[in-house]
Amino acid sequence: MRLSEASGRRDTQALLPVTQAMELRNRDYHVERPLMNQQQLEELGHQTSATRTYQWRTWFQCSRARARALLFQYLPVLSWLPRYPLRDWLLGDLLAGLSVAIMQLPQGLAYALLAGLPPVFGLYSSFYPVFVYFLFGTSRHISVGTFAVMSVMVGSVTESLAPDENFLQGVNATVDEVARDHFRVQLASTLSVLVGLFQVGLGLVRFGFVVTYLSEPLVRGYTTAASVQVFVSQLKYVFGLQLSSRSGPLSLIYTVLEVCSLLPQSVVGTVVTALVSGVVLVLLKLLSDKLHRYLPMPIPGELLTLIGATGISYGVGLKSKFGVDVVGDIPAGLVPPAAPNPQLFASLVGYAFTIAVVGFAIAISLGKIFALRHGYRVDSNQELVALGLSNLIGGIFQCFPVSCSMSRSLVQEGSGGNTQVAGAVSSLFILIIIVKLGELFRDLPKAVLAAAIIVNLKGMLKQFTDIPSLWKSNRMDLLIWLVTFVATILLNLDIGLAIAVVFSLLLVVFRTQLPHYSVLGQVPDTDIYQDVAEYSEAREVPGVKVFRSSATMYFANAELYSDALKKRCGVDVDHLISKKKKWLRKQEQKLKRMQKTLQKQTASSEGTSVSVQVNTIITDVESNNVDDSMARASAGNELEDTTASGQEDAKAANGSTLKALGLPQPHFHSLVLDLGALSFVDTVCIKSLKNIFRDFREIEVEVYMAACHAPVVSQLEAGHFFDASITKQHLFASVHDAVLFALQHPRSSPASPVLTTKL
Repeated sequence: MRLSEASGRRDTQALLPVTQAMELRNRDYHVERPLMNQQQLEELGHQTSATRTYQWRTWFQCSRARARALLFQYLPVLSWLPRYPLRDWLLGDLLAGLSVAIMQLPQGLAYALLAGLPPVFGLYSSFYPVFVYFLFGTSRHISVGTFAVMSVMVGSVTESLAPDENFLQGVNATVDEVARDHFRVQLASTLSVLVGLFQVGLGLVRFGFVVTYLSEPLVRGYTTAASVQVFVSQLKYVFGLQLSSRSGPLSLIYTVLEVCSLLPQSVVGTVVTALVSGVVLVLLKLLSDKLHRYLPMPIPGELLTLIGATGISYGVGLKSKFGVDVVGDIPAGLVPPAAPNPQLFASLVGYAFTIAVVGFAIAISLGKIFALRHGYRVDSNQELVALGLSNLIGGIFQCFPVSCSMSRSLVQEGSGGNTQVAGAVSSLFILIIIVKLGELFRDLPKAVLAAAIIVNLKGMLKQFTDIPSLWKSNRMDLLIWLVTFVATILLNLDIGLAIAVVFSLLLVVFRTQLPHYSVLGQVPDTDIYQDVAEYSEAREVPGVKVFRSSATMYFANAELYSDALKKRCGVDVDHLISKKKKWLRKQEQKLKRMQKTLQKQTASSEGTSVSVQVNTIITDVESNNVDDSMARASAGNELEDTTASGQEDAKAANGSTLKALGLPQPHFHSLVLDLGALSFVDTVCIKSLKNIFRDFREIEVEVYMAACHAPVVSQLEAGHFFDASITKQHLFASVHDAVLFALQHPRSSPASPVLTTKL
């Protein structure tokens, strides 16, 4: 019976108009509490200083439990592999590993070409780093290995430090490809070691948060520009052209111009091979997308295209008859480890840091997407360590820097992958190809690999659709996207990334310098205060001005905050203060002249005549609108130059008020600063707040603060903000508390008794 009555009451409330429903809720919700300033709030809540915990102390603790925790933290495979559910996950991981390996093979060959290296080194980079990540990684779904953006960044390094012009030989000035490739491999492997060292070091010092400075618009704009770089870099293989190596600013523009000028020299067989391969690959991908519901795994379009192209090239003789450039000999087996060349460190360290940050940003952003989708946590610092060890160990075994691939990661997830067992399976499959089957692809045309790379750029090139969507949603993010894209296109990948990061950080500073300032009014019958310009029903409280900024106040915007406050208050504060000080200065000079006159008359006359002269002078001062009491006090005391606030208050009490001076008075007697947006304070902020108190008290307006967070209050105390003239009784728990106090005590001391107020 009670349940039916309760449900009936809820249904009745649902049918009520909005206003009546609000009235009904108001009857049920009623709060009565005393008006409260910060000091009373601390006493009522029994505020105590939080005990500080020093994280570094735990680093030096030694125990079996801590050793076990560290082992599981830095070698995560030990924590999840013993609990691996074979029956539930093994089949899915095997299928996912096989699917990823089928994609990894052609992409490894193609992306090695993109990095300016022999294709077999792409296979090495698809084996060692993948297996290392299986041991140390925390993401269960990303596919580590070769990636187009990383490869083109490596290619820009190898082609700039080892251009073809440095390896010319003989009378015909032919390029010594063996020597060139050997040096480029040495460059790429040394670069991979440096990238790994940077990533491991940053991970060990818990620097995983560095990726937060790479916003999503920045990353998407950067990867889009990188995809354009990849596309342009493959044109020489599509058209069969010999281009000069370029690097640095505007190198992309010069490369495009050179390709256009050399188009008449294109090899027809190479162009036809690339076009046919690209069309076949696109058709296979469309067919795979259409039939993906009915297939256990995606159609391996790249692998089928490579196998078919290799067979046709071998049977028809594309190299000998049509001049189509092919991959060439692929050595079977693994290469022995080799130490990096320390002499190259100085020239590679800048590139290494950029590649380390970009590779980690791509991996962690993709890893967090899958972690959120499947309900587990990815440790950003451990991901740095895992990716760094993958590049470090891979560099020792002649690999180039790697990250994770979005396309392969999606295939690994979609084909049933649950853990990095799928990655281990794919790396073992690649190992079999390296040892036994790699030499079968020596007749594979390079144009087919270029076509595969270009077709796989579809996902990144589709990011151009971000432009109209960001135009509608957030134009500041669009500006970051465009600046990143243009800078990366024109100034190359490394300089472009640096400019993009600096620009995005400066934009944040610029946005905090120009926040939204507003004067607040009370929403009728509530304790809520909103911008009067945005809420038509919000009304300013008579005699009280409430001011709010949407951003924290610090050294970069403190002066702008003060200027906006004085402008929004509708009173020319500086002008009033200047006029008041100018008038007081004149009166002070008059009084000094009076003193001198009195001293002269005292020396030459008797006391009675002095009294007559004093009365005469006082009468003259009164004719200049100075109160009688002020003149007598000034004539009897020695005046000194001082700026203490106590003396200014004494002046006001003695008659130097705005009204007595004939100056216009503000239309409000109290100012409330809503400081709820403050997240921290610095010395400039504290000085600006003190100046606001001083200036508005000069024009007879009392200042109160409201809604400060506890950490900000602690910082104000540490910065010696509170003193005899500004106490915690000027700081209130809410804006409504401050407004009520200001209404009850216009131009009074906050030490007055606090009244109980119903909210």
